[in-house]
Amino acid sequence: MATQQTRSNDELTFNALVSKNPNHTKEVEEEEDEEEIDDATAAVVVPPDSGWAWVVMVASFLCCTVIDGIVFCSPLIQNQLQKEYGVSKGYVAFVSSLLSGFYLMAGPFVSALANRFGFRPVTISGAIFAAACFGLSYFATSVEYLFLIYGVLGGIGFCMVYIPAVVIIGFYFEKWRALATGVALCGSGVGNFIFMPLTTILLDSFGWRTTLALQGLIILLCGIFGLAFRPIQPITLAPTVDGAGTEEEKAKLNGHGNTVAPKPQLHQAAFTKPLPEGRFAYSMPNSAHNTYMGASQRNHYPTAAEIFKGMNLERRPSGHGAASKGTELKQLRKSQPTTPNGDPQQLTFNLHKELTTVGENNEDEENDNLLELESKAVTIQARRHTVSGRRPIINVAGKRGAAPANDSHHGQTSKSRPMYRDDIFFTGSLTRIPQYQSQTSLAYHMSVTRLPTKQDMLEDRQRGCRICPEAVRRTLSTMLDTSLLKSPSFMCLAFSGFLTMMGFFVPFAFLEDRAVQAGMDKPAALSVLSGIGLVNTIARIVCGSMSSFPSVKPLWLNNVALTLGGLATIFSGVVINSTTQWTFAVLFGICIACFSALRSLIAVEMIGLEKLTNAFGFLMLFQGIAATFGSPIAGILFTMTESYNISFYFAGGLILLSAFLCYPLTCVSRWEQRRNEKNAPQALPAA
Repeated sequence: MATQQTRSNDELTFNALVSKNPNHTKEVEEEEDEEEIDDATAAVVVPPDSGWAWVVMVASFLCCTVIDGIVFCSPLIQNQLQKEYGVSKGYVAFVSSLLSGFYLMAGPFVSALANRFGFRPVTISGAIFAAACFGLSYFATSVEYLFLIYGVLGGIGFCMVYIPAVVIIGFYFEKWRALATGVALCGSGVGNFIFMPLTTILLDSFGWRTTLALQGLIILLCGIFGLAFRPIQPITLAPTVDGAGTEEEKAKLNGHGNTVAPKPQLHQAAFTKPLPEGRFAYSMPNSAHNTYMGASQRNHYPTAAEIFKGMNLERRPSGHGAASKGTELKQLRKSQPTTPNGDPQQLTFNLHKELTTVGENNEDEENDNLLELESKAVTIQARRHTVSGRRPIINVAGKRGAAPANDSHHGQTSKSRPMYRDDIFFTGSLTRIPQYQSQTSLAYHMSVTRLPTKQDMLEDRQRGCRICPEAVRRTLSTMLDTSLLKSPSFMCLAFSGFLTMMGFFVPFAFLEDRAVQAGMDKPAALSVLSGIGLVNTIARIVCGSMSSFPSVKPLWLNNVALTLGGLATIFSGVVINSTTQWTFAVLFGICIACFSALRSLIAVEMIGLEKLTNAFGFLMLFQGIAATFGSPIAGILFTMTESYNISFYFAGGLILLSAFLCYPLTCVSRWEQRRNEKNAPQALPAA
């Protein structure tokens, strides 16, 4: 009785404390969450490369068809706007140039949203938002109204559709990434080919207001296409807890002779200075890599391979955090296949052997033998299959296939962060990446997947709205890291892209007017504009196929295409007839196809895969600014000279200059690498 009375008093005291401090329970829950996260896991996405992936590719193609088609044909409304509002050609050009400019400039910010909320919600929201902007443009009372609603806001909505549609291809495809990306981006040329005559018919029949409203209805289709962008369930890996692996593997020595901890730890005091905004980061063992990072280590987010190197990993039920040693470990053991004696089979990934013994045992049948899962422990040490290039995905039940879509942890689905992958913006064949060739499939994906911070995982578990969550801040800080601006090779590449994009949209804005002024009939002039889209479609496929061969240098292919495109633009007005204009359409279509398709391959060759996300952030900003001002400047030149040829000289000269900037890029990159190696601090000798 005395024991029960004491227990009852304790409960009353606890309830009284909770009533006085209503935040107590929340604080306790947060502390429990933090303790649970300390048992680290890695959520790694392995692209399925088949099945629903092809549906995603078709949906991405359709999104690019609608968005790029409307962007390329947007200059067609300028003549009617100019007549209605009585403005100059240079001033009215801002309507379409703002649309194309913000379509690119919003890239880093849309990428951050996609990283936090996923591809599907951002695509659907962007389609609805852009459609609403086009619908509101029907009620425009001034050109300035269109600047804001149609240009700025409409461009942001377009970006919210375009970025997820392009980036998701890299999430779904590994072996067939180059093919799938090429097909999806062909939608740009197909859209140009379809929407040029369609927009002309709508403008002649209904006027520009109704045309924009009808285009808004077409844009809503992208929301339906975006339904196909469903998230991929990642594979959740964690250090084994049942003693799998030898003691030698658990006590690997680093460069300083210190023993690496048996599992990674999460704590805030990992660096000499506290992280801004209370962010948490994974602590890393002292190694030559970290010594090289130096002061910038605070901004270095480690990959799953760096954290778990030298450890045996097991696949856990998919979820946000790691399983505790209590309930979650029981769930894991129940979910594992058992031997006839009732003992759970250990599905372990011996990552250290994968990362350090590549090429020692290249046996093609090893993957298939491992799938049989007899009554013994299994350690996956398979090399990449030399014939198919594909590693089978193994789930807990030990069957071939993708990870189960309904695996959950604490009732929540494991979330993957697409922008935490180094290769998410890489559109070429992965065989061009050295890391992919020298590792197994799983090891490669772990080497390009950067883990979320502790704050990131806590925000995933806690409900509520945050103005700027960690997933958004981290993506923006990565894509807009200004340290990359100190790289001479990147600045050459970025400035070259800036000049190319300044002249990119000028032919779409003025080619029809120049041809009609020279005596060509309007349908023939419009057919040339549609022809640019057709050539662009074919050239993207050919360019992508050629870039898959290791002997083909993407930089030189890009330089030749830009040179031909620049010269064709400059001399396109010497003689104006159907033959010369179609010749220009072919050369210019090849130029823009190679420029768009090869940019990520060139960036990886110049600055490395780990800086690709950062590079794309600035490339989109630079190109967006250039697209905003290119066509208006060309329009001002026409107003001053009353000659369209000056506008084409301007555009062609910029494209030709951008090619000349890229010619010495290889030499600049090699010089920069030698300089960095010379200035890099030497690793401390082992004790």
